[in-house]
Amino acid sequence: MLSKKSQYAFKALVYLTEHASEGPVLISEISEKKNIPLKFLENILLELRKAGILESKKGKGGGYYFAIDPRNVSLAQVMRLIDGPIALLPCVSLNFYEKCKDCDETNCGLNRMMVQVRDATLKVLEHQTVADLCAK
Repeated sequence: MLSKKSQYAFKALVYLTEHASEGPVLISEISEKKNIPLKFLENILLELRKAGILESKKGKGGGYYFAIDPRNVSLAQVMRLIDGPIALLPCVSLNFYEKCKDCDETNCGLNRMMVQVRDATLKVLEHQTVADLCAK
């Protein structure tokens, strides 16, 4: 399930994409327009800035804006940054792999099935971008 934090991140990124031509956007504006708690949004945008997706400008005319083109920010990239693994089991995760303590992965039907689920999910999430969420 997509966490509330990821949902808020996507809402904020969509808003920034839609208002990119207007320059930096105040965090309070995003919070108000997208109904996202301000303190929660501050943390989310800070994570996105640290990852190099967003940039911020202080002072008059300041706010948040994209450091890279939103057409180059995959949904998978944002989800991994905000929530961590996309895979439903740690033993099938590509970026956050952990061996299951009580399982033989080579003979585990659940592992084989979850690899298929992961691959199908990533096929969509890695090829869709933040900009795609804005397509009317």
